[in-house]
Amino acid sequence: HLKDDFYDRMVELIDKGIKVGEVGIFLFEVGDFTSIQKSADVVRATGHDLMNSLKFNEVDWTVVVKKVDEETKKARAEKIEAARVAAEKAEAEKAEVEKAAAQAAETEEKAE
Repeated sequence: HLKDDFYDRMVELIDKGIKVGEVGIFLFEVGDFTSIQKSADVVRATGHDLMNSLKFNEVDWTVVVKKVDEETKKARAEKIEAARVAAEKAEAEKAEVEKAAAQAAETEEKAE
């Protein structure tokens, strides 16, 4: 029983236990449902296809994963990184605009 420490083991099984194009089905007991989202996030972060994630019965959950080739994983990682950089840039630009607006408002207050 891996409890909440199954993420590394799941990635290891995907990487070493199944071939590119094959599907792995992981069945685990759910203590709390945060592990479900985290398992989906882990699969996406590794670049493989999360094909399904569903409740199996009252206490078990299944995650269905398709292994993809290294080229696809690399392309997905680059896309995620580009989106992260773009989001950081947009946030920095927004902060700069807000700072300029605050300074302008302060200058206007002093002028009155």
